[in-house]
Amino acid sequence: MSLHDAYARITPWELAFVSEKDARKFVSSVQEESEGRGADPQMLESFLTMASVDQFILGLGGAESEEGASMRFGGLAFHLYHFTTESCPLYLLTVDAARYLVEGRPLGSPALPGASGYLQLPQHFFWTGVASSGASQESIDGIFWTATSGGLLHTLLVTGIRPDRPGLGVIPLPPAPLNDAPIWLDLEARGTEDDFSASLPGGELDGLYGVSTAGEVFKLLARIFAYISSDQGRLEAEAPHEGEQAPEPSCLPYTRIGRGV
Repeated sequence: MSLHDAYARITPWELAFVSEKDARKFVSSVQEESEGRGADPQMLESFLTMASVDQFILGLGGAESEEGASMRFGGLAFHLYHFTTESCPLYLLTVDAARYLVEGRPLGSPALPGASGYLQLPQHFFWTGVASSGASQESIDGIFWTATSGGLLHTLLVTGIRPDRPGLGVIPLPPAPLNDAPIWLDLEARGTEDDFSASLPGGELDGLYGVSTAGEVFKLLARIFAYISSDQGRLEAEAPHEGEQAPEPSCLPYTRIGRGV
């Protein structure tokens, strides 16, 4: 299986919106409704009650036919809204940096690089699910995060972005207190089993990783945030990749998170 970290791939934001104009229109509709109702779009519960959000969710391909779509795709809408208001900060984690951060914690404390963002993982490197559960295992494309003024971190896994089928999968995680982020650095999320161990057939031989608990997501994010804030990694601002290649490149500028020298 071919891993990929050469450039940022097409993102959930680009799959959800035809253009930046559509994204801005969605943001404006939410802001207008929230101001009229006195609702706070940072509060997920309030966000999900908005008519403009319902309308957006119904416009997503396949969402209307999925059980629990309002909560799952409502979480996606929540992150897309805040991602847009923060000017679409996209980060790409390289394979070398990912291995380094899975195998040990970096120095420093985790500090968010921004209130919202999308962390794209190397393609086909991290996988969801447990083989014994019988559920299909999906490649994780990336992780949305949004921090609220009340000190909560909302996160959402995005899976299943593939050229052979439309759409994507989303896995919303429970919000967590940002004050707990330093604890996540050394969290043993699976207890007696090694965190990030792959259950995908052949995954261990290929050097792949698995994510089967929310704790592993928080642990990975905390280590990445600490890696960024302590200047240990090599951060490079990149322009969108040009050319018609597979996988399809993103049209967004991004920051590459590489292994430090």
